[in-house]
Amino acid sequence: MPKFDFDLITMGHGSGGLLTHKLLQSGVFEIFNNDLLNQQHDGASFELPGKLAFSTDSYVISPIFFPGGNIGELAINGTVNDLAMCGAQAKHMSLALIIEEGLPMADFWKILQSIKAAADSAKVKIVTGDTKVVEKGKGDQIFINTSGIGIIHPKANIHHNNIKTGDLIVISGKIATHGIAIMSVRKGLEFETTIESDTINLNHTVATLIHKFEDGIRFLRDPTRGGVASVLNEVTEMTRLGAYLNQSSLPIDEQVEGACEMLGLDPLYVANEGIFIAIVDPAIATDFLQVLQTDQNGKYAAIIGEITNEYAGKVVLKTRIGSKHIVHYLTGEQLPRIC
Repeated sequence: MPKFDFDLITMGHGSGGLLTHKLLQSGVFEIFNNDLLNQQHDGASFELPGKLAFSTDSYVISPIFFPGGNIGELAINGTVNDLAMCGAQAKHMSLALIIEEGLPMADFWKILQSIKAAADSAKVKIVTGDTKVVEKGKGDQIFINTSGIGIIHPKANIHHNNIKTGDLIVISGKIATHGIAIMSVRKGLEFETTIESDTINLNHTVATLIHKFEDGIRFLRDPTRGGVASVLNEVTEMTRLGAYLNQSSLPIDEQVEGACEMLGLDPLYVANEGIFIAIVDPAIATDFLQVLQTDQNGKYAAIIGEITNEYAGKVVLKTRIGSKHIVHYLTGEQLPRIC
């Protein structure tokens, strides 16, 4: 951590004056040093070849430090993954920080370091951004917005219009891990567990799959807020097809499942940050799964269901005891401030 003249973020750090200059020069610009950011202009100027994808997201998680990560890496991984779900490799990102007065500089520096590590892992550059400070009590330590631009893989053709009856639904890893990791440290709900968030960038994994299977991959989506259930309800609503899931096929950590039962939560609705749902041509499904399972980010991947003409516009779950029930959209807010 650089030597700062201050231990806490103050309102002066958002004034645009000397304190802002010191914060940016010794902190932000130093750690994210690159040729485009170093221009220190109001925006970044660059050229990218090919078809592009653009995404933006805001992160307001509580607590900002949690088992397995913090708000910084979550912000980078989230936008990188959103672009990956479009079939794109993130290249350049913006970073906007809304900091509450009183945030310790040590915590701010840890978050910056995590942002840097996540960006390096994803091979993405932070090229522009913004910093604001709000009065104590008018924020929650720190909020982050990231926007990203990526180049779409030339072999990608990912769209819900491509989904057909008989396509298989693949999940790349264990569900509900991130949401339960957050709940395990939330004030008033703490319980002993070794569960850590699954936050990770998925862009390299997805690029490998697209390169090999091309348009056999019909659709991709990361099941963050609202979980697996929300993604598949969106799919069935858009396509007017049905999704038939097998509960016995859903990969879930034993501790996570136990915590969900204890808290009265359905893991299908719990947020994830390091997995994706793929809907694929049945002709490639076995090979797709095998390739995915050889990747560190997909070793627990499984085929969890199929797209069907039955149950049009609905998601139906076959339970472990053989009964069937409709999985609706999440009503209300199950897990507040989860990403």
